[in-house]
Amino acid sequence: MMSNVISLDSIFGLGELAPPAAMPAAPEAASGCSSSSCGSSDGPADMDPAVWEKVKNHPCYSEEAHHYFARMHVAVAPACNIQCNYCNRKYDCSNESRPGVVSEKLTPDQAIKKILAVAQEIPQLSVIGIAGPGDSLAANGRNTFATFEMLQKKAPDLKLCLSTNGLALPDHVDTIAQYNIDHVTITINMVDPEVGAQIYPWIFYKHKRWTGLDAAKILHEQQMLGLEMLTSRGILVKVNSVMIPGVNDDHLLEVNKAVKSRGAFLHNIMPLISDPAHGTYFGLNGQRGPTAQELKVVQDACEGGAKLMRHCRQCRADAVGLLGEDRGEEFTAEKIEAMGAIDYDDEARRSYREHVEAERAGRHASKAAAQADVRDSVGTAVDPILIAVATKGGERINEHFGHAKEFQIYEVGPNGAKFVGHRRVDQYCEGGSGDVDTLDGVLAAINDCTAVFVAKIGGCPSKSLADAGIEPVDRFAFDYIEESALAYFKDYAERLGQGAVQSRAGQDAVIRTGALTARRA
Repeated sequence: MMSNVISLDSIFGLGELAPPAAMPAAPEAASGCSSSSCGSSDGPADMDPAVWEKVKNHPCYSEEAHHYFARMHVAVAPACNIQCNYCNRKYDCSNESRPGVVSEKLTPDQAIKKILAVAQEIPQLSVIGIAGPGDSLAANGRNTFATFEMLQKKAPDLKLCLSTNGLALPDHVDTIAQYNIDHVTITINMVDPEVGAQIYPWIFYKHKRWTGLDAAKILHEQQMLGLEMLTSRGILVKVNSVMIPGVNDDHLLEVNKAVKSRGAFLHNIMPLISDPAHGTYFGLNGQRGPTAQELKVVQDACEGGAKLMRHCRQCRADAVGLLGEDRGEEFTAEKIEAMGAIDYDDEARRSYREHVEAERAGRHASKAAAQADVRDSVGTAVDPILIAVATKGGERINEHFGHAKEFQIYEVGPNGAKFVGHRRVDQYCEGGSGDVDTLDGVLAAINDCTAVFVAKIGGCPSKSLADAGIEPVDRFAFDYIEESALAYFKDYAERLGQGAVQSRAGQDAVIRTGALTARRA
């Protein structure tokens, strides 16, 4: 038997979600973030109500939603119609998160049974996506659309989402609209075929294999046409771009402009995963991925273009759960088959969404009030800083330093606090004691941060952090992240003015690509 439905307590590490009355009211003039620089952290005040309804519970399209809602990818699309130099779908490690890999491929019937089982166990589930392990629209998208057709009938409350390289997209826009798939992700790494030829060795199009510039030109034209067709129908499009230093890093600004002009809702610039162990062309030939600072420089340069997504975990094609975790091993084909018939009931998910909606009503006001306080008291003279946060979710500081497998990174300054990324680390404390070598890795991962927020931390790692110039902060344990970050920044600005602390501007950090999967027993 599987475990009972997860309680809200187990998600957030503290009692029930706070009621709206517990939140301070925002000043009348405060309306939260109003510019595109906020990216996927935008709230209901920043977009059309119809668009907010589409994204508010989608963990990939809303940074806020990713703290509360889960996604599920079903691996029903094994074929692919292009080859990327950063992809090798033959490699699979169950403890690694990386696009294009799965442990089990499913038929549409198997996928539906698995979805229904997961929906009964995970009330946070809001989105079903198909992202491979090949391309969702290769082979005419037969398995993809067969799965969505059945799912619409059996679980109509779940959002439908697909990812594609875009080569076959224009041929399937009508079908996508027919099945009410209102979220589509297209991977677009170039708008210049000269750049594309360095990324794609070949494509298979109209019953023929194309290579070189011809392949890149065809792919580019199909991607732009498909993007325009989707956005003209009101379908939200997220564009994924892999940042490859020396190949397309500077070029991604042009990609951002091109996709914005064609109506893309979000642009997700991801670091190249280039571990030689994966057997990719880039990995085996020494192509490195970007550092944390290099990635942030490109992302920041794209601010003001298409809205940016910065909370991506580069998920597996069979990922299950909240972003940053994968509970797939709880739902293997063998375990699902042993369950027998599954009676679908959405009551737990409806109740959960109502709790989250009540939580949000107060959260938006609370964040705006904290932001206004910092803006009024600090002004604009102090440069923003980065902080690392140990969290289990729910927008709370609710994880012990030694138990963290990733840190969420926030940029905090006079204009507010915003999520800008995450850093994967090995768990420092296992079996009751810390590991010095692991601690070195944690320090390297958050070296560009001024402080690290934790629910609790031991004396040894606290001293090591302080010696490295990173302030360990546990006084905001179990409080909300953004309000705590703004309160800290207000205090930091005062201490900076007194000369009690020094700026850490210019530091860099190591990105460990692919979020470590958090398997549950």
